[in-house]
Amino acid sequence: MSERSDLLESIANTIQDYRAGDLAEPTAEHVDRWVKQFCKNVQVPLLRELDAVLKETYLTRSFVSTFLDSLVTNVALVGNDPRAFWSGAQFMQIQQNGHSQKEMLKVFNQSLRRQCGPPIKCEKSGHYIYIDDVLFSGSRIGNDLTAWITNTAPEKANVDVIVVAVHAFGEFKLIERLREVIAGSGKKIKIRYWRAVTIENRRYYKNNSEVLWPVAIPDDPDVQEYAARPQKFPFEPRTPGGSLGPFSSEEGRQLLERELLIAGVKIRNLSQNPKEVLRPLGFSPFGLGFGSMIVTFRNCPNNSPLALWWGDPKATAGPFHWYPLLPRKTYEQ
Repeated sequence: MSERSDLLESIANTIQDYRAGDLAEPTAEHVDRWVKQFCKNVQVPLLRELDAVLKETYLTRSFVSTFLDSLVTNVALVGNDPRAFWSGAQFMQIQQNGHSQKEMLKVFNQSLRRQCGPPIKCEKSGHYIYIDDVLFSGSRIGNDLTAWITNTAPEKANVDVIVVAVHAFGEFKLIERLREVIAGSGKKIKIRYWRAVTIENRRYYKNNSEVLWPVAIPDDPDVQEYAARPQKFPFEPRTPGGSLGPFSSEEGRQLLERELLIAGVKIRNLSQNPKEVLRPLGFSPFGLGFGSMIVTFRNCPNNSPLALWWGDPKATAGPFHWYPLLPRKTYEQ
């Protein structure tokens, strides 16, 4: 087999459980149809870097289950009697948008039953569990918990926020926001955070960032026109040479950043009046976009590059005329 064929098979294998039950299992042909939308001379190098990155950033159902299994009996979280702890805890279902909390609770319930059996009768302990898949900007979790703290939380409570992965800037902003909300409420609420993976994306550490953060604006007229528009938070280039994070090399990283950025601007230009938050490297109020490469088995976030998830496989024209590698399940769906 050629390197191209090997890479197509490898990527399809990495994402094989993506939205299992909703979509057909990804194949090499599916990946090939997606990559053929890029210039021919960059297709193999693009596949090479994407293959390496997704092996680090694609969170399979097995990975998520293993992480949740580890929390069920984590002494730092539950103490010495896991069954009593979980029987007394209250699982929050307060998500205002999306389905991730409901779906993650199903996975977590399976972990609980495997290790603790059916719940026992136990008085509620004043301990609350908020679970989700990934923290990106922190706004969704912040909105949910702000409303709960302000309107329905008891005067005293302990809350554990459990997510599989967090982005460092989003976590910082969330902690800061909820600290102010709790202080304003006058309630005594303590919050702890649990995760398997932390992704660096703070501006101060941009040279060691683990998201897509280009070193320069590519020599592409559409990208240059987009980048030149006035913005409240304009793009600041990364200086190469820092930590690589999930990327295989600086050269491979820059190629991935460049090609997904060019494709993202192309996609954005398909719409006549796209929203400002619809940025080429993912939904964000900053620069060229959020740039996360984290994808879970249950969905691809809109904070990831548009070229990964945007589009309709059946479209032949119009704003959705792009074939997605990881079709995104929207809030409405």
